[in-house]
Amino acid sequence: MAFATVDPTTGRTLRTFPPHSEEEVETRLRMAVETFHTYRHTAFAERAGWMRRAAELLEAEAERYGRMMMEEMGKPLEAARAEAQKCATACRYYADHAERFLADEPVDTPPDTSFVRYQPLGPVLAIMPWNFPFWQVVRFAAPALMAGNVGLLKHAHNVPECALALEELFVRAGFPKGAFQTLLVDVAAVRRIIEDPRVKAVTLTGSEGAGRDVGQRAGQQLKKVVLELGGSDPCVVLPSANLDAAVETAVKARLINNGQSCIAAKRFIATEPIYAEFERRFVERMRRAVVGDPKDAKTEVGPLAMESIRDGLHAQVERSVAAGAKLLLGGLKPTGPGFWYPPTVLANPPPGSPAYREEMFGPVAVLFRAKDAQDALRIANDSPYGLGSAVWTRDEAEQQLFIDGLEAGTVFVNGMVASDTRLPFGGVKASGHGRELSRHGILEFLNIKTVRRVSPASTPPGKTPAQANE
Repeated sequence: MAFATVDPTTGRTLRTFPPHSEEEVETRLRMAVETFHTYRHTAFAERAGWMRRAAELLEAEAERYGRMMMEEMGKPLEAARAEAQKCATACRYYADHAERFLADEPVDTPPDTSFVRYQPLGPVLAIMPWNFPFWQVVRFAAPALMAGNVGLLKHAHNVPECALALEELFVRAGFPKGAFQTLLVDVAAVRRIIEDPRVKAVTLTGSEGAGRDVGQRAGQQLKKVVLELGGSDPCVVLPSANLDAAVETAVKARLINNGQSCIAAKRFIATEPIYAEFERRFVERMRRAVVGDPKDAKTEVGPLAMESIRDGLHAQVERSVAAGAKLLLGGLKPTGPGFWYPPTVLANPPPGSPAYREEMFGPVAVLFRAKDAQDALRIANDSPYGLGSAVWTRDEAEQQLFIDGLEAGTVFVNGMVASDTRLPFGGVKASGHGRELSRHGILEFLNIKTVRRVSPASTPPGKTPAQANE
């Protein structure tokens, strides 16, 4: 299996990369273990210096990294540059906060002395997707490396240049050789690596199917796993909302990253009093979205990352329309080179149809008409997914209803869902489990060790501490 950079705008293969052999994988696994034994004892200040240097490189070379992302998965160049810069903020955040996050925590257990200590586990395997080829990796790597773990990256097959550049980034920043390594391997090899006892934990960002497979395999080995899976995020718009802002933000949320984002709003639910006006404005704004060359700063929608993604999305649209969804815009697959798909709007698909139950990974929006706020909440939660969610209302009681009632890992009120290094990120239901980012993210791959120094005063005369518990 060769890994290739395929230009999504033309479908032309630009470069190919040979996979790592079994011998090379073995060498890298062995190096990860050897590096961990010394790296775990490095000082926080030393790690922070390397991490800040990584941030400087990401910012200084944002143009180069941005073009790399654009070439491999079709992301608009402006957004790709911004992704590299966002990665720099994550590096600095953990460089600044990791030592405080992981300091010993005293626990009041008089007359004994007790505390909690956080210690790294070892090599962590990260299985990452193509849609945010730098950000998805760095938001794992920055906390993992600052905690004293070492990382092994299995990136998506269509972004090999990004995968290799990330390894180079951390080496250039000063991290020891073996602290962060890329593995160009196929799915069969990944399964073997998960089962290798030298790998202590696994994190995956990907599809629900991949999550079930990886979770099962890691579970069989009794390894910690974090799963950030798909999403079919609801965006609820209620009558008190600022409709202009809600429509503009909703369209931006649906089209960001060419519609290929797990936390992009995908299902838009408006209540009866405003549904017709919301639909009219939403469709018109989607119609005006600029589709074109990712290098052009005016482009809002570039090509999809792969032909299989585009064809799968189109099949979902066709099956949804056949099931009874109303096609309001788009829905025609372009002919010619490249993996393009037009902004598309479906309305009121019946339960069980793809647009109702499945994640639509591309510039396809699905509109729903709800009777009232309670009905909108019911529709929002009638999904196997629970990653992000948003509600637009200026009514305080309605805000509290959705904050409490939405079955999701994230709720945004009057704004667009986005990941933020300072806030925990993850989902519930089929969107996975565990958290990335913030302090919660750095704690996922650690041994949370309880330490208790028993005071002689707490042991009755003539008894050992163990006998005292009898």
